[in-house]
Amino acid sequence: MKTKLQKARDFENKYLKHLNPADQPRFHVTGGVGWINDPNGFSVYKGEYHLFFQYYPYDTKWGTMHWGHVKTNDFVHWERLPCALAPDEYPDKDGCFSGSATELPDGRQLLMYTGNRNTRRKNGSVVSTQTQCLAVGDGIDYVKYEHNPVLDAKDLPEGGSPIDFRDPKLWFEDGKFWAVVGNRAADKSGSILLFESENGFEWRFASVLASCHNQFGKMWECPDFFELEGKHVLLTSPQDMTSMGLEFHPGNSTLCIIGRYDREKLHLMRDNTQTVDYGTDFYAMQTLKAKDGRRIMIAWMQSWETSGCKVQKLPFFGQMSLPRELTIRDGKLIQNPVREIESFRKTKVSYKGVMITDETNLQGVSGRFIDMTVTVRPGNSRQMYRYFKLNVAKDGERVTTIRHKPENNTIRVDRSRSGFPHDIVNVRDFPITAKDELKLRIIMDRYSLELFVNDGEQAASFVIYTPVTADSITFSADGAAIIDVEKYDIEV
Repeated sequence: MKTKLQKARDFENKYLKHLNPADQPRFHVTGGVGWINDPNGFSVYKGEYHLFFQYYPYDTKWGTMHWGHVKTNDFVHWERLPCALAPDEYPDKDGCFSGSATELPDGRQLLMYTGNRNTRRKNGSVVSTQTQCLAVGDGIDYVKYEHNPVLDAKDLPEGGSPIDFRDPKLWFEDGKFWAVVGNRAADKSGSILLFESENGFEWRFASVLASCHNQFGKMWECPDFFELEGKHVLLTSPQDMTSMGLEFHPGNSTLCIIGRYDREKLHLMRDNTQTVDYGTDFYAMQTLKAKDGRRIMIAWMQSWETSGCKVQKLPFFGQMSLPRELTIRDGKLIQNPVREIESFRKTKVSYKGVMITDETNLQGVSGRFIDMTVTVRPGNSRQMYRYFKLNVAKDGERVTTIRHKPENNTIRVDRSRSGFPHDIVNVRDFPITAKDELKLRIIMDRYSLELFVNDGEQAASFVIYTPVTADSITFSADGAAIIDVEKYDIEV
């Protein structure tokens, strides 16, 4: 009888070889076929960068989760590898949920993931039990640990929920393995638990690293914890957030906590909190430490709120963000596209000091596979423009608009005419720091727009479904603005 894993691999072998490149992004990861969501196991293994992901190969909607698998050497070209995990054992029979990976001292790769198991109660309701499981492999094939699960309800602190206990992020530091795991605490809101292990296989509870206290949502998913430039950073994805001005949007959101790590109490003390990405499509961030020391982050470039909106008959649904380099500036998380993308920039077009009032096209400034930076300054020394607009993915019917409004120091991205025929979230406003000039960097692929403001102070990610023939770019202002433009095509 064929195993679930072999069935998934056979399905991939049958369908992936026939993919039409015109259906796929050029440099963003998809499953090729089927559904993907959270990135998993983003790590270095034997000198290469591996990425796994939540994956249901058989349909473009969420199903019983497997782990898909790709690897790269440059964060731009991704090689597809066979499906790595399937839900085929008792602890994970209803899904191999999110997790992470690291390299063991003996050269094997260790995967740590959440096993999900559903049980039907007498009243007909279904309750999930989530435990932490392991698998070990060679970068292609993985064997699940015979003593799974390695963490379950008995390992939780008092009041911890075995129903919401998921998404371990694993690393090795100071002679030990560590893992942070999301959990719902006794106060019914999210917390991040820290576990430790001498060998990677036998685990024990260490501390509550950080708690929500019902301040940022009701459950903290997909945690990541790391040191960056002398600070410690906790990334997590809250569920059921309440909006907080323009900083945090409601629903499924993103949260970065920057602070100081008390190594004796194993507790993170907050210095600053912020949204990670201000767009409509960004969730479940995960990072790795690159071979050259950079901290690189990737995320699911989609949202649960809009995941039911499928406007084209594509063989896949869901994609990953372009990987980003993380730094800290003035106590804030800064993110910019990985520098490797610059090696694929072609056909430079640049303009300096162009006065913009009415809607304006610039010769050579168009395209849908682009890396473009626009620097904006006031065109009138006595009066600031009332707004500046940048229109991309534009034709006679469709357009995606980026607007800067100096009066309240906000950016608005509006994708209402970007290929979505459904009433979903299409407009996002977010705050920026007031400066003498504004710098907007836009990276576009077939189905996406990623915006980086003022050298990475803010980032905002958006899925768009406009046909690639909608490739016009225009500029306009209410008042007068002076712009510099540097635009490249991306050829991968």
